[in-house]
Amino acid sequence: MLNFWEKLPKPFFVSAPMLDGTDAAFRRVIAECGKPDVMWTEFVSADGLCHPQGRTRLTRELYFTEAERPIVAQLFTSSPEKIEEAARLIHELGFDGIDINMGCPDRAIEKQGSGSSLIQRPEQALAIIRAAQKGGKGLPVSVKTRTGYRQNEIERWIPQLLASGIAALTVHLRTRHEMSKVPAHWELAAKVVELARGSGVKIIGNGDVATLNEARSRAKETGVDGVMIGRGMFGCPWVFSDAPEPSLEEKLNIMLRHAQYYEELYGDTETNHTLFGGRKKSFLLMRKHMSAYVKGIAHATELRTSLMRANSAQDVKEAIEQWRNGNFAQAKKGL
Repeated sequence: MLNFWEKLPKPFFVSAPMLDGTDAAFRRVIAECGKPDVMWTEFVSADGLCHPQGRTRLTRELYFTEAERPIVAQLFTSSPEKIEEAARLIHELGFDGIDINMGCPDRAIEKQGSGSSLIQRPEQALAIIRAAQKGGKGLPVSVKTRTGYRQNEIERWIPQLLASGIAALTVHLRTRHEMSKVPAHWELAAKVVELARGSGVKIIGNGDVATLNEARSRAKETGVDGVMIGRGMFGCPWVFSDAPEPSLEEKLNIMLRHAQYYEELYGDTETNHTLFGGRKKSFLLMRKHMSAYVKGIAHATELRTSLMRANSAQDVKEAIEQWRNGNFAQAKKGL
């Protein structure tokens, strides 16, 4: 089976997996505005995928379209048996790769023995990788992790992952203890690259990168093969594009289109019933996206207030139209 990682340019630029963020609606917008070299799903519980009811519910989070390829499904678990079974499903669904989350600091995830807790249990981590490789039937397996748990453990932790036969390794350049409370330690990326030399593993740096130019600079400075952009995508789905920044009108249209895609997929619609059996998602999850879209727009207080009350794409459309009619000219002058 083709390992798409070998076909990527250097440097390449990828979108981060973000819970309640990088769903199919947002990925569709990103793909339209300027597609990254690789896209990730939100992270999904391998244990849940192994339960009949959980599989029915979670396959909604694994929906994707051809426009998103290459696309990687990110899984989390503490069980080699569960991830082997889940990896078989990922293969059947037609994904291009499997990524294992070994960096999430959420306490609920850690209590399950998953996420960043695996940094402290390398033998279990390696067993999970081997099981994913077996269940994936040739799909390239990658890992996303951190520089350590309480302190920098690159020289202990990273070589073990590099020796496991993974295709790519994303390193969030902070420890689990640091969360996102300190600037990412990009000075450590060059050390990871040095450790990976000769292994054939693609190294992806992650942390505090907000623009494509910044990503290019980080790649040049450190020698990483690729850079992952996470929070920089919010309110800026064109972040991977070299095209001029959209105008205010275009930004508002993109925001509305995003809301419409979200409602189409996750609202009480024919599409939702056909794809997901009527399993909806709250429109409230769109509000953080809308808040990001209007951040920095002058004289947008009323628009922001209306958007934070929106419960449908129609509400978003009306909020934009009302604000545009009353404040649009003034806002354009203020940008």
